[in-house]
Amino acid sequence: MHRERGIYLFGGGHADGDGGQKALLGGKGAGLAEMSRMGLPVPPGFTIPTTVSVQVTGQAELPTALCAEIERGVAHVEAHMGRGFGDPSSPLLLSVRSGARQSMPGMMDTILNVGLSEQTLEGLARRTGEERFAWDAYRRLLQMFGNVVLGVDHFYFEEELHEARQSEAAKADNDLSLLALRGLAERFRALIEQRTGTPFPDDPRAQLYASIAAVFRSWHNDRARAYRELNGIPHHWGTACNVQAMVFGNLGETSATGVFFTRNPSTGERVLYGEYLPNAQGEDVVAGIRTPLPLCGDDSDSLEATMPPAFTSLRDMAARLESHFGDMQDVEFTIEEGQVFLLQSRAGKRTAHAALRIAVEMAEEGAISREAAVLLVHPQQLDALLHPQLDDEAPRTLLARGLPASPGAATGRLAFTAAEAVARAEAGEDVILVRTETTPDDIRGMNAARAIVTARGGMTSHAAVVARQMGRCCVVGCSALSLDVRGRTLTVGEVVLGPADTVTVDGTRGELLLGEVPKVPPRLTEHYGTLMAWADVHRTIRVRANADTGGDASLARRLGAEGIGLARTEHMFFAEDRIQRMREMILAPNADARRAALQALLPEQREDFKALLRAMDGLPVTIRLLDPPLHEFLPKAKEDITALADQMGLSEAAVLRLVERLHESNPMLGHRGCRLGITAPEIYEMQCQAIAEATLEVEAEGVDAHVEIMVPLIAEARELERLRARASACLAPYLPALRRPLLIGTMIELPRACMTADAIAAHADFFSFGTNDLTQTVYGISRDDAALFLPHYLAEDILPVDPFMVLDRDGVGSLIQEAVRRGRSRRPDLKIGICGEHGGEPASVAWLQRGLVDYVSCSPYRVPIARLAAAQAALRDQQRDTHSLTSD
Repeated sequence: MHRERGIYLFGGGHADGDGGQKALLGGKGAGLAEMSRMGLPVPPGFTIPTTVSVQVTGQAELPTALCAEIERGVAHVEAHMGRGFGDPSSPLLLSVRSGARQSMPGMMDTILNVGLSEQTLEGLARRTGEERFAWDAYRRLLQMFGNVVLGVDHFYFEEELHEARQSEAAKADNDLSLLALRGLAERFRALIEQRTGTPFPDDPRAQLYASIAAVFRSWHNDRARAYRELNGIPHHWGTACNVQAMVFGNLGETSATGVFFTRNPSTGERVLYGEYLPNAQGEDVVAGIRTPLPLCGDDSDSLEATMPPAFTSLRDMAARLESHFGDMQDVEFTIEEGQVFLLQSRAGKRTAHAALRIAVEMAEEGAISREAAVLLVHPQQLDALLHPQLDDEAPRTLLARGLPASPGAATGRLAFTAAEAVARAEAGEDVILVRTETTPDDIRGMNAARAIVTARGGMTSHAAVVARQMGRCCVVGCSALSLDVRGRTLTVGEVVLGPADTVTVDGTRGELLLGEVPKVPPRLTEHYGTLMAWADVHRTIRVRANADTGGDASLARRLGAEGIGLARTEHMFFAEDRIQRMREMILAPNADARRAALQALLPEQREDFKALLRAMDGLPVTIRLLDPPLHEFLPKAKEDITALADQMGLSEAAVLRLVERLHESNPMLGHRGCRLGITAPEIYEMQCQAIAEATLEVEAEGVDAHVEIMVPLIAEARELERLRARASACLAPYLPALRRPLLIGTMIELPRACMTADAIAAHADFFSFGTNDLTQTVYGISRDDAALFLPHYLAEDILPVDPFMVLDRDGVGSLIQEAVRRGRSRRPDLKIGICGEHGGEPASVAWLQRGLVDYVSCSPYRVPIARLAAAQAALRDQQRDTHSLTSD
């Protein structure tokens, strides 16, 4: 049992915390504590826990008690570094970094070189013997502190840097002379005072306290909020703050900074994979401002070639870290005059293909168990596996080649800013975001784009890391590209492209191609099959698919679906060659005329059902009877109404009157579902006849058909009683010839149905919760209209997540629990499933699999996600049960 502290010390042979305390110390703080426990070279420091972030939000100053704890932490660092914070002769400099419990790369803020002032600058230069280095560190502090803490737009600092580089014809910041750096520092100080009205603080402690407060504030910045919303991270978690002794990678050619992965994050190959920059600080690598050099390999500039002892040390540490944490690690390091320091180790972001390969191969190597391997892959990542790839045989026109940062393929038109990408994507356009380099502020645009391309940056740059996590294909370091953001043009040699031009990105090869290149269906690797087989061993619920056609059903079965949980028959009537007959049925003057029109639809409906049953041979198929209101099948535009009147031989006025009569103010709460079956029974009669005949015909072919007929939108038990009796009468002539009875059940999607489920269960062979409509009726929110205000609710923390994406356990979930309890009290053998899209959402599946339902059903491409999520939930429940027994 850990005792919570004000701060947690690490480094110098000391570690108050450990790697299991991510919720309290954040991922970075927990990693630093664990590496300290391992005896690895970690610069000393301390972590202010996430609980403090929540407490100090909105406060003007840090609490006195916290300041006292910070002073204790500073004393710890001073003792182990042998320098004094603010000491003019031998100054200690500190870094101040954020650290959420779940990795949020680049979304929050960092301030480096804290403690530099006009008084300590000379002492730093004297101690290191590098005056230029001291001034470079100072201008970096002014720039980061001015932007992050004081709110001066980074554009103004970049403008000054650009002018300084131009005046000295310097290619990069590290080429600037001592004189240029002195001038920059002077201009940065003036800029800060001009933009804020106050001078830059020379007091090191004022810098430190302000930097800590700024890191806590950065939890609430726009890009961090956007990232959390995109990745389902709760806003109330807060961030930890890590204060650590600075070590310097910009102390000359024997110093460097870099990032490496213990395996290739794009392919999963077991090789050390990373980049570094000599004579640089950490932000130079991740920002993509300079193109980094390879860590190892045949390149004469690699770290392996230029600093062999440092490389050997890093390679050995990489093996220790991966073995200790049981996962591929993403490690930040600094080499200060030949001495290696580790600044962070965390589970590395990886592509879906890499995730599968890493999990399977680590298990096969004996490094982890198969159960641990199943838990290593995030279910949502599997979605990226199912994206199409470019056809290798198709012709392609190469525009530029860069580094293949994240595999996959995408086609779209060029967007030059994040805001432009968001706006055009919301308008329904496929866009490719092209940037010189991305920054954390681009997060919304990166999410909206189909792919990301940058002119600068390496395989560990911001663009590469975030794209891999998002599952977006990405190419970085396309140095041949020249971008004019204001003019909205991309130039490659003689080719000039603008927003109207289409390009294709091949993230696997690292290529930007002109125009659209044909794609082929995704190819699932053997690692996918292996891991999913391991997962299925532990799954306690079945996974079905929502599929309306034979093609969708076949696809779902290939992806592991164990039946169809929802076949929406209305989708079968919208085809151009059928909707006319559907309209004839709706416009019919009486029941006999309706039956005649429906009989014309019967053969096609029968063929639809036969296709589903053949594809799911031996597996259950749940067919929902017609659900939507009839007005959805009628035209709305005047010219379409006129055409329909001509086709039907009716007056335009007569058709218009019917359209108006069928109009409903709230159609989703109106004449639909079982209410159609009761008022126009001939519709359901035709569908039941088609189901029975289709079953007989496929059984004659040798198909093992398992049919379930689902009545939608029941609110009152007598509705189902009435409709079941009619369906049974319709099916009765066929039953003697069928191999097994046709089950009849209902879709539970109304609160009243949940609360009267015991009465309804008396007439149902199964329940299937339609969580999409159940969420609408519980919240009183139309899903189609929710986009107008739900984002505001999420931004203001009124709702933690979108309830149409993640199942609301407190409201909708409580009703489901009550319906299950009531239904099984009447019928203990009642089969129960979920057929809303929540059935493919990992957190929802994890909750549902705890004995509530027998199966979940979702769209075909989400079947693998649901399979893996269910297995992981079962494994975690087993772990909790084992831990509970051990504790007892």
